[in-house]
Amino acid sequence: MRGTLTENRRIIAIGDIHGCLFSLQHLLEKLRLQPLDQLVFLGDYIDRGPRSKEVITTLIDLHGQYSCFFLMGNHEIMFLEYLESRDPVSWFYNGGQATLSSYGSSKGLDLPEEHVEFMRNCLPFLETEHYFFTHGGLDPELSVRDNLRYYKPEEFCWQRVHMRTSFLESRNYRWEKTLVCAHTPVPQPVLLDRLIAIDTGCVYHENPLLGKLTAVILPEREIVQTDNLD
Repeated sequence: MRGTLTENRRIIAIGDIHGCLFSLQHLLEKLRLQPLDQLVFLGDYIDRGPRSKEVITTLIDLHGQYSCFFLMGNHEIMFLEYLESRDPVSWFYNGGQATLSSYGSSKGLDLPEEHVEFMRNCLPFLETEHYFFTHGGLDPELSVRDNLRYYKPEEFCWQRVHMRTSFLESRNYRWEKTLVCAHTPVPQPVLLDRLIAIDTGCVYHENPLLGKLTAVILPEREIVQTDNLD
């Protein structure tokens, strides 16, 4: 059972992992998880990094120990679309071959069903009283309610408009909740009143400005990070 995400207990949101198993393991150690902690993984567990299979295995195991919520990333969407169409162009261009290599597969025909179901069961978004969690983001010029009215849920996995410099500087977000998201790599976590963005580009460790895996603990907004170890 997934259960219900509540603000009555500590919430820990974790950014894009992208097959970086050792980085994930070290971050979890640094978090010193407590039995009642709730973990919200913001998507993009696979692709680009070397150990996507092991990351998914770790997340499934973690779900048996803690209250975990897994959001859909755009890379999980591309993976599932590939399984349906067998057209590799978009997914392979975005790091899909690294995922297949981690499974020892060339076409993805023999992936563990448990792993495929894990990705199919990821959620496009989660809401609590004061937070809206999704991988990509929301249209900054609409309320949360209007975002849900005018956009398809999977579109939240791709949204980046809210990360434009003009919005980051003006902080003119019309959401009635604080958005917690990942997807768009930034050198430092963004911690604004209505926006928390924590994709610090773990898999892009060759870029001196990126290469960290980030978690944020709510409601304290405490940032916990590790350098890429993969």
